[in-house]
Amino acid sequence: MGLHEKIKELEDEMARTQKNKATEFHIGMLKAKIAKLKRSIIETPKKSFGGKGGGGSGFDVKKSGDATVVFIGLPSVGKSTLLNALTGAKSKTASYAFTTLTCIPGVMEHRGAQIQLLDLPGIIAGAKTGKGRGREVLAVARNADLILIILDVFEPNMLSAIKDELSGIGIRLDQKPPQINLTKKERGGIEINATIKLTKLNEKMITGVINEYGIHNGSIVFREDVSIDQLVDYMAANRRYVNSVTVLNKTDLVSEEYLRSLKFPFIPISADRNLNINALKDAIYDRLEMIRIYTKPRMGEADMKKPMMMRTGATVADACAKLHRDLVRDFKYSQIWGPSAKFPGQKAGLDHTLKDGDVITIVKKQG
Repeated sequence: MGLHEKIKELEDEMARTQKNKATEFHIGMLKAKIAKLKRSIIETPKKSFGGKGGGGSGFDVKKSGDATVVFIGLPSVGKSTLLNALTGAKSKTASYAFTTLTCIPGVMEHRGAQIQLLDLPGIIAGAKTGKGRGREVLAVARNADLILIILDVFEPNMLSAIKDELSGIGIRLDQKPPQINLTKKERGGIEINATIKLTKLNEKMITGVINEYGIHNGSIVFREDVSIDQLVDYMAANRRYVNSVTVLNKTDLVSEEYLRSLKFPFIPISADRNLNINALKDAIYDRLEMIRIYTKPRMGEADMKKPMMMRTGATVADACAKLHRDLVRDFKYSQIWGPSAKFPGQKAGLDHTLKDGDVITIVKKQG
């Protein structure tokens, strides 16, 4: 029996199991077993977009710009037309399915950032198991900074199917990694600690999931009230947490009343008629959580015209790495002016977290 068959067998068993207090441990173990098998399927290719954390053979596309956004959608929803509208790239477009057979890149310049956009072939049902070029498409999505889900206005119900395909290869949209920390030990069994009250897990469930991954001695700390799915995700250790924006294309063909009837958040556009494209650019920029950092030479003025684009949560070490690969090694201290500084010119180390609008000077060691 192959991996997919084993997974199907476990999923069928879980579907047959009535959900109640008496069966929650059994269901939890089934989820852990399924996640463990799926981890075996999600490969890390040697040659794929981003170079690591893939999930099947990826397209040979080099990351560039300040962030990377991938287009995910069914065939013929207007991804190529949208790429042209956002970037001016000359992606082949047509009114029939499967026009895009490879990965087509473009660059969108917006609010000081250069954002790489990747137009991918449309995915079909079963993409997570390799149908079409699904595994290749999803491998690229795993390494993106933002996923743009593009829907045809007449098929809005396909959103859940697309999210299911992404989830099946370990992508968690619009979520944060669970605040859990597990430290392996030589002996002593599983020690459980929590800084908050756990209402969704009990000791038996926690120990069972950890044991399923071959760990029988260790200390685990919970800093939030997580579900068993989140615990399984943490133990699987191959999840990618990525923000998303849902786009509804061809909205010029329907009424406002129809759009108001839809029960999920989306950006309404018409790529063909170039409608609401600027609003979409703003949404992409905002969901990427970009910040602008300005550099200042030690004895000169800050360059306020060309910011260095970073992501929210970036540190001085991240800024050093972006400026020059040897700057972290040669780092002595930095000086910060702006929102993250307690006072102008504050000295800061590599672990200092930067904020939008900061001005930074890096001082290197002598010799």
